[in-house]
Order: sequence, then structure tokens, then C-alpha cells
Amino acid sequence: METLLEQQRRYHEEKERIVDSMVKETIFKKTTQREIINSEHRQKILLDRYLESTRVLKEIYEDKDGQRKEEVALLSGPNEFVEFYNRLKQIKEFYKKHPNEIAVPMSMEFDDFAKQRESGADETNNLVDFTDEEGYGKYLDLHESYVKYINLKGIPKVDYINYLNIFDRLFDIPREKKNGEYRFYLQSLVDYLVDYVARVKPVMDLDNLFREIEQDFEKDYTAGTFPGWPKETTGSALANTGAPLDVSAFSSWEELASLGLDRLKSALMALGLKCGGTLEDRAKRLFGTKGLQIDEIDKSLFAKGQGKNRGASDQDKEAEKHKKIALLEAQVYKLVEILSEPRHATKENVERKQARTDGEREEEEEDVIEVPEDEDDDDDVPYNPKNLPLGWDGKPIPYWLYKLHGLNISYNCEICGNYTYKGPKAFQRHFAEWRHAHGMRCLGIPNTAHFANVTRIEDAISLWTKLRSQKTSERFVADHEEEYEDSMGNVIPKKTYEDLRRQGLL
Repeated sequence: METLLEQQRRYHEEKERIVDSMVKETIFKKTTQREIINSEHRQKILLDRYLESTRVLKEIYEDKDGQRKEEVALLSGPNEFVEFYNRLKQIKEFYKKHPNEIAVPMSMEFDDFAKQRESGADETNNLVDFTDEEGYGKYLDLHESYVKYINLKGIPKVDYINYLNIFDRLFDIPREKKNGEYRFYLQSLVDYLVDYVARVKPVMDLDNLFREIEQDFEKDYTAGTFPGWPKETTGSALANTGAPLDVSAFSSWEELASLGLDRLKSALMALGLKCGGTLEDRAKRLFGTKGLQIDEIDKSLFAKGQGKNRGASDQDKEAEKHKKIALLEAQVYKLVEILSEPRHATKENVERKQARTDGEREEEEEDVIEVPEDEDDDDDVPYNPKNLPLGWDGKPIPYWLYKLHGLNISYNCEICGNYTYKGPKAFQRHFAEWRHAHGMRCLGIPNTAHFANVTRIEDAISLWTKLRSQKTSERFVADHEEEYEDSMGNVIPKKTYEDLRRQGLL
């Protein structure tokens, strides 16, 4: 329906409204953590929308298919009025086919952002979810990562507070302990931290952040300066594989033979060589590797599945695994640096919780209403953003008590003039009060127990009609229910008796 020029105009308008809305969102004063996070999420939504509008506008201006050029030529040519009336005709035909079509102005959509911004304390406007432990972006919830950490083999067991202090000191963990299970723990920790950063700092460009982390990591890891991963040195065949026997100290295989079968076997196994045969065979085979690199040893001497290619490929695979683990550690270091404030607040919060009594913990679990920092203490009107009922002390009742009594549930009664009652107790009680009784009298219906829990006028009228018909059918009718006895002793209804008597049959 829209032409390219109209789409172009609409996208320009949308970009201007987005910029205006982002400026208002930025300068609006936020007093609580909830308002700050929700505001950043709204800015993220507006920013993504702005980028998408810019991308579409760029495609329209590039005009690769030539449609925009043709449209401009039609409007600027000698028959511009013909084109105008053709488009006017199309618009009229469209609304004839769709008479109920409503054009919603773009301004209404951006008015919704303004309403969400002004009612920032309302929980219904939350744009992101947090666990109770996270306190809507104030603290970290690392309990799941802590459980995985203490289940790692060879890792000292610590409590949760100490874990918060050391979970980013990954360079203290010995290199031989960093296996597949450790990598799985690191991956889950990185996933949580990335998700937390995306919720707390939605405007941050995480893709660009990870590119920078990888670039810095490549430099440090190649140079051997990355914490916990020093550069390995290379030497002879025995040094490469870490064999516990140095053959260069022996001048002949007879001297090696004096070490015994078991000692020679362990040295051969360390090199991946065949370790069978007699003592002489093993000594000669091991002495033949003296002064050689591992890729210079005869392939026939290697055990099945071993050899130069195997040694090189296994070393490459092992090095690649270590590099991936080190990259995950680099990501943890950077993410923890970004979340230094929530981490410090988390440690204080956990220590404070552990120092409290059971009664204080129960009070903390209650829903607490956030009060702005600049609240005027001299104001006699209590701060009540949720419009809670006032208690005996003139202050709003606790929110948990408000929900316990069901006061957050509204009931409408059409008979009472669409009056709204808060909570089930007030709703049940109003059926015996003057407002409902007056509405029933206006309808000409008695306010009896039959009409309990009936709130709609239509339902009350239909029920009253049904009750009247039942009462009419149950009413005593003398002609049908009064009985007479004739001279023969037959009992017959009154109407039948009168008919027979008039006919002289009795």
C-alpha cells in the first residue's frame, strides 16, 4: 500500500522520534536501581530500532532495483496529476474494502515509552527478570557455579564467601587440574556472567568486547605472559615427552641394560616406543634414540597407534584444548573486572545475611517498597506508590499482607453500577449492603439468597424470570387439585365433578 517515498518519509520520522525519546530517557532522573536498569533496556530497544531504520533507509537510497527512481520520475513528469489521482483512487478503494481499518499514529507508540518511564516504580513495567538473590541487578547469584567449583577434583573446598573472593583467581589452580570438567565449569561461569552483563548493562556491545578480549589474549598467550599459562620450552625427544630417563648420560646400551627391565620399560613407554622384548632389545632400542628429536626416530620402533604423526597430532590437540581453557579464563577476568561493583556488594550482602538472626532474615524476605532517596521527610503524606490501604498507624500496610488478604484482586459488580471491590471479603460482604440492595430494587428483583454471587444484570433478570415461572407452576389451582367424591365413592377433581353434575350424570 505504501509507496517507497512514503516509506522513506516514515522511517525519517521514526528516527527523529527515536532520537527525541532517547534524549528524554537519558535526562530523566532515575532514583532506584530498578528504574536505571529498565531505562537502559528501553534505550537498547530504541537503539536497535534506530539501527534497523537506518539500514532500511540506506537500502532505499541505494535503489539497486531502480524503483525509487521510477517513482520520482512519475511524480515529477508531465503527467504528475494523473499519478496523483491514481494514488488517491487506490486509497479510496482500499478503505472501501477495509472500512474498519484504523491508522494508529506513530506518536502513540512512543507515548507508551513515556508512560513506562514515568511509572518506573511499577513492577509491571519490568523489562528483564532477576532472581531473588540478585536483587534486581544489585548482587551476583553464583550459587550454581559454586556447587560446580567445589565438585571439581583436586580443588580445595571453600565456603561461599571465600569463593566470592577467589573465583577469579584461576591462575592459582595447578595446570594439571585444568581438565574437561574444569572447562565445563568455566563455560558455565562465563555464560552466567555474560547473561548478567546483558541484563544489567544492555547497551554494552558484548560482541566488540569479546573481540578485544580475544585479540589481547592472542598476544599474551603467544608471548607466554598470560597468567597461569607460561610458554613451554622445547628440547630433545625425551624432553618433549617428559621422559624420566636422560639417555645422553650413557655411553653404551650395556650401561642402560644395568638399569633393569622395569626402568627401561617406563622410559620406552614415555617415548611411545615398543617396550617388549629382552633386556638387551630394550636397551638397544632406547639407546638408539640418543640425541634424536621425536620426529627423527624410526617409525618402526613406535608402538601400535604411536609414531611421529601421532605424537605431533596429540600435542597439537592438547595445546588447542589448553588454549581454549585459557581463553575462557581471559573472558572471566574481563567480565569480573566489569562487574567489580556488584561483586563487592554481593560479598557485603552475604556477610550481612550470615550475621543476622532468624527473625531479621524473615523480615528481609518480605517485599520491601523502594523509596526514592530524595524523599521529603517533612511531608506528612506517606509514600504509597502501590496505592496500598492504610493501617492503624496511618501508614500503608505491608505488601505481603496486602497480597495475603487478596486485596490485589479486583471484583466488578454491574448491579452496583460497575463498582469495584478489592479482595474476596469485601466482595462477599457487599451483597448484603445498601448499594447492591438498591441496585436490585431498581431492577424490580428482591435481594434474596438466590441471587448471591450474581453481579451481572442480565444474569439476575434471567434468574428472576426462571424463579417466577417455577413459583407459578408450584401454585395451588383449585380446579385441578381440589377433589370430590361421588355417590359411588369415586374420587375425581373438582372441575370434572362440576361438569358431570351439570349434565345430570351424578
